[in-house]
Amino acid sequence: MEMIELSLGQLARRIPGATRLFDAHRLDFCCGGNKTLRAAAAAAGVDTAPIVEELRLLAERADTGGERDWQDAPATELVEHILARYHAVHREQLPELIRLARKVEQVHGDRADCPHGLAEHLSAMAQELESHMRKEEDVLFPMIVRGQGPRAGAPINVMRMEHDDHGVALRAMEAMTNDITAPGGACTTWRALYTGLRTFRADLMAHIHTENNILFERFAPAVVH
Repeated sequence: MEMIELSLGQLARRIPGATRLFDAHRLDFCCGGNKTLRAAAAAAGVDTAPIVEELRLLAERADTGGERDWQDAPATELVEHILARYHAVHREQLPELIRLARKVEQVHGDRADCPHGLAEHLSAMAQELESHMRKEEDVLFPMIVRGQGPRAGAPINVMRMEHDDHGVALRAMEAMTNDITAPGGACTTWRALYTGLRTFRADLMAHIHTENNILFERFAPAVVH
């Protein structure tokens, strides 16, 4: 099958570095990973030719940059990785980001380019993400660890839908922050906030990709369209 007819999720699993390429071209490989490269590029108004060429070069190099390829890891080990690398990290990231956002809004609220409402938005994201992670930790992941992954289609579908909601929340966060770009004259706190937001966005997208396109695909493959 031609590369352009493979889904973003399939390409992200097979080609190290593809996720960074998709992110650079604003192609949603985590929540929209079941779309073919052709369909995703058409929806985004992006030319596929240079993307396909870059993917071919990445595939030829097959350089993971020192990162482990989790594609063939045992399910139990992959779950442990998700818990340590993403669940624990998000719980550390969000309280500090909320604190910084509140400070920026309190100090710079009179500026038109201040991210008004960001602290409240991040608080809502934190609540939704905590609820989501708890469902995984209490229901889905124990099923997978017990070897019941093939029977977990229903909770996996729910988690995928909630991942879509997280993606919508990320887009709203980007809209509030000029794509997380600090304006001229931004103070140190403001810049630190946006640095943290960029890290959080990258981590959450990698988190969703790891679950949707690697872990969940083993038990409830998404329909490619």
